[in-house]
Amino acid sequence: MTKDNFVIWSNMDVDYDSQREFYESEYPDLSDDEREQIMLQDNDDLLLDERANLNIQLPQKILVIADLGLWFGRRMGYKEISSGKLCDCLYDEHADYCTWYVDRLGDLRCDAIHHDGQNHYLYRVYKDNVSEVQIERLKERLYFGEATRADITRVTRRLGDEIAKVYGFSLRTQHTMQRQAAGIER
Repeated sequence: MTKDNFVIWSNMDVDYDSQREFYESEYPDLSDDEREQIMLQDNDDLLLDERANLNIQLPQKILVIADLGLWFGRRMGYKEISSGKLCDCLYDEHADYCTWYVDRLGDLRCDAIHHDGQNHYLYRVYKDNVSEVQIERLKERLYFGEATRADITRVTRRLGDEIAKVYGFSLRTQHTMQRQAAGIER
């Protein structure tokens, strides 16, 4: 993750020492361990708030492209979120720690740590005008580890635009990114 990312929610770097003064003043009669548990619960409650903020119905299913760290090595995979609800991206029942963020390209991503390693997820929504054949072809290429970024962007679009509207930040447009990649300056 880089500084250019917009973090939606994380429990990776929750640090009691950095928040000790606040929790000591709010809960002076509790032990440090009890206050730390309250802090962790407060952070978990913020995830519920973010799910409410992103309760947005998209017109199509969401494709989750996964780079999985498993006990027998790294594997690629995918799944679909058939509800098409943006908030349903903010779940990973197998992870101990997660960070959901929008990267500099406007993609919603998640880095998740679990007992076997680390998973990385890319969330995209199918474009309205793509056919079932195109979708199946992309899923086949993902399954065999042959999908390129061009294959993915041909059939899906980024989710960062919807997220940016909720939180009030701006994203570079696809055209601006292409111009910068080509070295064209205004």
